[in-house]
Amino acid sequence: MDTYGYVRVSTKEQNENRQMAAMREFGVEESRIILDKQSGKDFQRPGYRRLIQTLKAGDTLVVKSIDRLGRNYDEILEQWRLLTKEKKIAIVVLDMPLLDTRQGRDLTGVLIADIVLQLLSYVAQTEREFNRQRQAEGIADAKARGIHFGRKRKDRGENFASVMAAWRRGELSGRAAAKELGVAHGTFQRWCRE
Repeated sequence: MDTYGYVRVSTKEQNENRQMAAMREFGVEESRIILDKQSGKDFQRPGYRRLIQTLKAGDTLVVKSIDRLGRNYDEILEQWRLLTKEKKIAIVVLDMPLLDTRQGRDLTGVLIADIVLQLLSYVAQTEREFNRQRQAEGIADAKARGIHFGRKRKDRGENFASVMAAWRRGELSGRAAAKELGVAHGTFQRWCRE
């Protein structure tokens, strides 16, 4: 019976140190801590998939909080069922002691854990949806204020009109025109379509 830790951050830029420290404090060996730097929108994460294949009946899985498993309500409930009922894995959620399936599980304890799990899974998915909505609203607001996203548009240069006219008359090829303007051929083609 082994103990594994699962740590997940949503992006490569986010820091996993807080979760790693909690795993070590709980006593999970460093070699048994699985890390994913990927969104929790689904369970198609390489580390998590590898962990699921490694876990066997009687093992314990430790996570810092339920949203580290994922943020999709139905999938969290399905993974919880798969782990606890089918694979017979104990799960410890450090931030929520009620979700520690190692304890003696009488009917009342199972009922309370299931209710808490459903509530926390709902909150995790709702938070993900609110984040997406706030992001979309922020982008729309920024665009309305004239803020442009992505790379800055390339300046077409002073001789653009004359190079374009020469290209239209067939005096320059598209590649020669692009070279004359100091841009990639694809950029010149896009400018021609605009």
